[in-house]
Amino acid sequence: MADHPKYKVAAAHIAPVFNDNNRSVDKACDVVAEAARQNIRLLAFPESFLPSYPMWSRAARPTESEAYFAAFAANALRIDGPEIRRLREAARRHGIFISMGFTEGTPISVGCLWNSNVLIGADGAILNHHRKLVPTFFEKLVYASGDGAGLRVSETEIGRIGMLICGENTNPLARYALMAQGEQVHIASYPSVTLARSADGEGAFNLNAGIRIRAACHSFEAKAFTIVSSTYYDKTARAGLEPLGKEILARFDAGSPSVSMVIDPSGECISEELSTEEGLAVAEIDLARAVELKRVHDVVGYYNRFDIFNLTVNRTANRPVTFKDDNESNGPEHKQTLADDGKPPAPMPMRAVSR
Repeated sequence: MADHPKYKVAAAHIAPVFNDNNRSVDKACDVVAEAARQNIRLLAFPESFLPSYPMWSRAARPTESEAYFAAFAANALRIDGPEIRRLREAARRHGIFISMGFTEGTPISVGCLWNSNVLIGADGAILNHHRKLVPTFFEKLVYASGDGAGLRVSETEIGRIGMLICGENTNPLARYALMAQGEQVHIASYPSVTLARSADGEGAFNLNAGIRIRAACHSFEAKAFTIVSSTYYDKTARAGLEPLGKEILARFDAGSPSVSMVIDPSGECISEELSTEEGLAVAEIDLARAVELKRVHDVVGYYNRFDIFNLTVNRTANRPVTFKDDNESNGPEHKQTLADDGKPPAPMPMRAVSR
């Protein structure tokens, strides 16, 4: 008999302290402690929670946002940096799985950034590190494209966990790649609010509705639970956007807010839905719920035609250069690939790292 655990999960519908990593990590660790008090096993934070989502890039012209970008790049995190280490320590201390969205920098370039997500195990180990495959719309002015190295499902004692960032949840091939690895719990992270075309809200993309459609669709097709974690739009974000002017602030105020929730394998919401206030969207999930539903539609099992359809996924990590030299006198030619994410901090364990 297969093991189908039942446990509590939560989406953290909270706001970071705008562009302040230390205070934002403090806040995240407090939320982790609170989640542990509620016996939550898996806690998901929003897209680019650290140092905050670059909302300004949608509102300001590139020639008018240099100061924003410079501050943003200066606050970019490294996968082996102190902020991620603190989160790993919090996960281990409280025995909780953590998914965290962050803007990632690299030691080989001062201006190359990725929209990234890390999954941390309850023992503090990094289980997966994913970079958003394609920056969405205005994000292309800020982020570089990721690669397929993190397009993985992590096998854990609480089930097989996958994750995609915002618009990636619209990509059917990326979603199917996770389904085909037996994904049981899916994490979908999003920003806080859209920008309306006018101060009265005219022409605002309905982010709330878009999130609901994507989450329900993936859960229904994968027969998996989806944890939707979106950022709350708070006063620190609004204050950080003030230099853009009152008209832009009014358009953000009139924009469509995001939503955080948990969706079951039938596509139904089974948690509180949080949009205009901070909090945790909590639900108990039972992985056995998917068994009967898989009998109806199983797109990675019997309900497909693999003789007709075929998907190949390249999970090679992109590197900017490969060096070959013979500077080792007493051995064969030494081949070194330049890494961009450093070595894991000791003594905490690393396993199933995808970089």
